[in-house]
Amino acid sequence: MQPRKQLSLFDLSMIVVSLVIGMGIFRTPVNVAAKAQIPELFFLAWIIGGIVAYCGALIYAEIGSRFPATGGYYKIFSACYHPSIAFAINGIVVFTNAASMAGVTLIGSEYLSSVIFPAEMQTDFYRLSIAGVTILIFYGINLLGLKASAQAQNILTIIKITLVLTLICAIFTGANTDVVPSIFKNAAGGLPVWSDYGKALGLCLVAVTFSFAGYTQTINLGGEVKDAKKMIPKGIKTGLFIIITLYLLINYAYVRVIGFEQLKTAQSIASILAGKIFGPAGYTILSAVIFLSVLGYVNVNLLSNPRAMYAMGEERALPPVFARKNKKTDVMVVSLTTFTTLVLVTLFFAQTFDKILNYTIILECIGTASSAATLFILRKKTAHLDKNTIYTLKWYPLVPVLFILFFVFVGVSIYQDDPSAVMNGIYIFMGFIVVYYILRIFNKNDTDTGIKPMN
Repeated sequence: MQPRKQLSLFDLSMIVVSLVIGMGIFRTPVNVAAKAQIPELFFLAWIIGGIVAYCGALIYAEIGSRFPATGGYYKIFSACYHPSIAFAINGIVVFTNAASMAGVTLIGSEYLSSVIFPAEMQTDFYRLSIAGVTILIFYGINLLGLKASAQAQNILTIIKITLVLTLICAIFTGANTDVVPSIFKNAAGGLPVWSDYGKALGLCLVAVTFSFAGYTQTINLGGEVKDAKKMIPKGIKTGLFIIITLYLLINYAYVRVIGFEQLKTAQSIASILAGKIFGPAGYTILSAVIFLSVLGYVNVNLLSNPRAMYAMGEERALPPVFARKNKKTDVMVVSLTTFTTLVLVTLFFAQTFDKILNYTIILECIGTASSAATLFILRKKTAHLDKNTIYTLKWYPLVPVLFILFFVFVGVSIYQDDPSAVMNGIYIFMGFIVVYYILRIFNKNDTDTGIKPMN
């Protein structure tokens, strides 16, 4: 069944924004400040992260333009490398996104429960109940069809953007006048050399990369975008421009209002900004709005991830039942239900934020670097396409090469900080490849390998 073209440029841009802006920007600046030690390195890390993200937007704009398909993040690996690689990368993405979505929803429920329940009811049971009900409500919305979930997404993303813009206004109402000078020291506490700055920058970029992650999943919706070859590039670039602008401004607000030294150990940094604007009622207002922001993250993950599972079902990497759609609503019911169930299960097994950060980003490094590299293959396989109908990246191959090297650098930085996270990430990747071949044995009667010709 051919997917219906339902998504506009505005829809896609809002999806990009919500795929990236979850709860990270309200938490990771603390990690970045602690690793940076000095504000110059702090802002440098965010600027580099923004530049790299925009370069990534240009790369994925061309990938999405050359290869628009539902579940495109799976299909580019399948077509350019091998279905086993596609299965491993996307299996990792689906599981890490489920864990991330569960964690973010739980954080949002903590904010909301602190407002609506008395102190004696501030228990894990109530927080988990709020998180679980929230996920089920948006599962129901997504069962109504893509248009309904896209419209809900637009509203929630506008709320999210308004939230960030409002917090940025704290610059005008409560700048910190107590400026404590920051001093950079190496691990031994002595004077630093250039390599110390490089190591610190690498660790900063781990958290920054986490905050910018997610936009690559936009190409999962490629088969459902109107005039995809033109709209996908515009949507990705517009979304990333909004995100980069908001991130740089709110990080400036954090430093200006909280103070850089205080930021290193601050708790609930968004609440501090809200308090400067709204006074004692700031936390209550912020809690409600942050929960609405979390809803956007929940909905967009229920939009994107089932499409990767749908693509796996289409190509027999998962049982064919995952490729079934409701004839009336065009909803991938089995894939959506399976992903929702996975999120609900992982909701009860959340780990600490910092541990999730390292595991998530090393897997993100593997997936993002290898998916960006498909551009080299796609250019050859789609050389016959009319250049006037697709987006073509300038400064090729320099931009994709530098982009890939950036993620190699981040991966090395993670290894220096937490070698077990890197090795476990590699083992997980290899484990998914083994699972792929086991599933192929059960589907050995299927002759369709899933590698489709490119149009």
